[in-house]
Amino acid sequence: MKTQESMENYLETIYMLEKQTGHVRSIDIATALGFSKPSISNAMKKLKADGFIEMEDRGSIKLTSKGKAVAQGTYERHCVISEILMHFGVSRETALEDACRVEHVISEETFSSMKKFLQLNH
Repeated sequence: MKTQESMENYLETIYMLEKQTGHVRSIDIATALGFSKPSISNAMKKLKADGFIEMEDRGSIKLTSKGKAVAQGTYERHCVISEILMHFGVSRETALEDACRVEHVISEETFSSMKKFLQLNH
């Protein structure tokens, strides 16, 4: 795995797919991200070795508590950032795309302030 960002994207995708369908396989991740199955297979091996996922006999992929914590944090950042951008008048499509990039580099201080802003304005 090349970067922290790609790891977070994989974990967030697994988390979202699991919420939607209840189970996740490599092919589901490949389809969601538009990557080849061999690329996903390599990434899943790395995520497993690093303790972020477990792979069951029938090909099902599950987040470990460590993986779920990273995925939930990334997903929360994505939701808050996109919501604030839309609040500022950014189109939904652009807000979601921009949030996908920003969620990986935003400081905890800035994110915390954004969450407070969002809570005060809802």
